[in-house]
Amino acid sequence: MAAPKDHSVHASMPSSTSPPLYSIPLPSLLSPASGQLSWLYTTLAIVATLLILEQSVYRYKKRHLPGATWTIPLIGKFADSMKPTMEGYIKQWELGALSAISVFNVFIVMASTNDYARKILNSPTHAEPCLVHSAKQVLLPDNWVFLTGKSHVEYRKGLKLLFTRKALGLYVDIQDVITREHFKQWLEEAKKDPRAKPIMMTARHLNMETSLRVFCGTHIPDDAAAEISEKYWSITVALELVNFPLALPGTKVYRAIQARKVALRWLELAAKKSKEAIAAGGEPTCMLEEWVKVISDPSWKGKKDFSDHEMAMVVFSFLFASQDAMSSGLIYGFQHLADHPDILAKIREEQDIVRGGDYNKPMTMEMLDNSPYLSAFVKETLRIKPPVTMVPYKTTKAFPISDDYTVPANSMVIPSFYNSLHDPEVYPEPDKLLPERWLDKDGSAHTNPRNYLVFGSGPHKCIGLEYAMSNIALVLADAAVLLDWEHEITPESDKVKIIATLFPQDGCRLKWRPRQRS
Repeated sequence: MAAPKDHSVHASMPSSTSPPLYSIPLPSLLSPASGQLSWLYTTLAIVATLLILEQSVYRYKKRHLPGATWTIPLIGKFADSMKPTMEGYIKQWELGALSAISVFNVFIVMASTNDYARKILNSPTHAEPCLVHSAKQVLLPDNWVFLTGKSHVEYRKGLKLLFTRKALGLYVDIQDVITREHFKQWLEEAKKDPRAKPIMMTARHLNMETSLRVFCGTHIPDDAAAEISEKYWSITVALELVNFPLALPGTKVYRAIQARKVALRWLELAAKKSKEAIAAGGEPTCMLEEWVKVISDPSWKGKKDFSDHEMAMVVFSFLFASQDAMSSGLIYGFQHLADHPDILAKIREEQDIVRGGDYNKPMTMEMLDNSPYLSAFVKETLRIKPPVTMVPYKTTKAFPISDDYTVPANSMVIPSFYNSLHDPEVYPEPDKLLPERWLDKDGSAHTNPRNYLVFGSGPHKCIGLEYAMSNIALVLADAAVLLDWEHEITPESDKVKIIATLFPQDGCRLKWRPRQRS
């Protein structure tokens, strides 16, 4: 019987003369070159994703607000903020009541109207002042200016005792003496070289010595006062709106920190000596001694246990505010009076009456009270050129600023003061210097105090506004009766330089000479 056929399929490897598979040069992701390409593609994909995310987040936060449709990757409006101009700010404000920008992925809402500005300033549960990124590094994070809520209110209440009518009277005596000493120096220098020179630093030195002596009296030696004055400019430039954030040697923030260390060392010594002077039975001769005298009174119910360092930090914060804001106001005051001789003549006429023709008579608070035209001019020059045009705030939580827009948490929201101060409905001919608008009690300037935001509003309104106003008034009043000055106008005279506060781009070039009386 024949064997059955085998119908199963047998697999067999055919013979071949082809080269082995492993020798074919197929691309491999595991090879060094392809590995580099893989990392490159991955990196590019990540970068592209982050850029798309950045734009998406910006558009989501911006919503319907006017502003750039897209933000420049990573830096946003950083280039514009490095050299800010009034023209640039005005252009942004003109976009709308609220508008959006971004700088280094920090989302910013600019508020241009009075209503929005006041809402931001008076909403402490939604937003708090954040000054600038470098502020806490320079001023120290435990400085009272960074307090919020109830702790800020209580601390501020205790500091108001430093600006009572009695205290301001004490300060005026000191201010008048130092102002006259500086005027003598100005005239001596002008006699040697009568050419016009910028007064920007000249006015700053006057303000610094005035503030140091008002705050610390003679408890800081002359060489220390000169050192603080010389180094304090480093602090000013480090508190510009945008700065390199790291305190590396050579940077503005680093130099500011070194300047702060010098200042605090002397201010702590002044606090210590003030306590000793009052403990020895002395009467106050400066702000620190006035402070110690008040809190040592058994009837004082507020905080009593201030360390030398804590008192020094408070004075340091006052120095920052007074130095820059008062210098700006004073410089523009001199420039405006030089450019408006009719206004200067009215101030001189008023001062002749107030002083009874005795120009050596020291200024007093009563004499300032009896100088309404002088006060009106100071208010007006500060309105025309407010030292501070805006103050950055940071939202602590979502801030429903309007019916149709909520500022996201951890964003910056910046109220404009400038627009409120140049509102033509409140200040007709807003760019014209008109002190008379403040003498009309029924005029729109007086009946709309909400618009006068030179010193801010709300819980963080400038605590030393009366001190600042009286100091500017005193210096300009003394200058009006003791000096003649001429403004050398340049193409930059009416242009603004923004360094924390506003200054003329040319530094305000003036010639000084003793006043010639007929």
